[in-house]
Amino acid sequence: MSETLSFTPPAHCELCPRRCGANRAAGQAGYCGAGGTLKAARAALHFWEEPCISGTRGSGTVFFSGCTLRCCYCQNYPISAEGLGREITVPRLAEIFLDLQRQGAHNINLVTPGQWRPWITAALDLARAQGLKLPIVCNTGGYETVESVAAWQGYIDIWLADLKYFSPALSAELSAAPDYFSVAKAAIEAMLAQAGRPVFDEEGILQKGVILRHLALPGHVDDSFAVLDQMAAWNDADPGCFLPSLMSQYTPFYKAAEHGIGRRITTYEYRRVVNYAMDKGLTAGYMQQKSSAKEEYTPAFDLTGI
Repeated sequence: MSETLSFTPPAHCELCPRRCGANRAAGQAGYCGAGGTLKAARAALHFWEEPCISGTRGSGTVFFSGCTLRCCYCQNYPISAEGLGREITVPRLAEIFLDLQRQGAHNINLVTPGQWRPWITAALDLARAQGLKLPIVCNTGGYETVESVAAWQGYIDIWLADLKYFSPALSAELSAAPDYFSVAKAAIEAMLAQAGRPVFDEEGILQKGVILRHLALPGHVDDSFAVLDQMAAWNDADPGCFLPSLMSQYTPFYKAAEHGIGRRITTYEYRRVVNYAMDKGLTAGYMQQKSSAKEEYTPAFDLTGI
């Protein structure tokens, strides 16, 4: 493929809710750490997503460098916060998508792609022109602008989104984003409107729709309850409009201990969150076993496939 781009990197970047204004066309890095050249750290079949995403053949997952959040416990911190990754061209990313399809992936899973949206949509255009037919998953921390969700229209089939926090104080402490809940709530409502109700193929693999994840954190069960209240409100208004996914896999990576969450969640804490979700009617999705809190579920960021 020739090195042709159908976009110009933003000269005043407002791709994420930070709206930091970085001149990425000149190579300046934004708050997210991303500059003017596309960067990724891993592309491979991934088997540890929800069963309707990973299936039997795996999800064709591309981990992008940088992140618009700064979660102190990020399990992917080498790529999200420390700059690990390899610079690649848009045509190379298109080739990666096609290679994952050839490997049998059920879908293309874009992990933390928001800061690279113009590059990725250009690559998807190239790949589709050469036969890419898989559903596209946007694997996001939920901290997105409504404008960005709209700009993904026609590219994203499945939103795999976090709803991390309710409390502004907690999201400020753990992710440097006091506006997290208000921003994520509006973005998720846009995702729900865009994707519609979940649709599965004959193998039970999700083809379109929204999965909403919540990671239960140690010592913050009450905040989980508030998040689940919001999920339940959406589900009550339109039953089955998304698939809830309650996660127990929290592991104290990175700088977690500096922020008071330097331990794993207890069985008692997680059971309280699970019971609350069930009482709220959030039963038609996924709930992890407590044994999911293991480091081996975090992939090696060794530039595989890039």
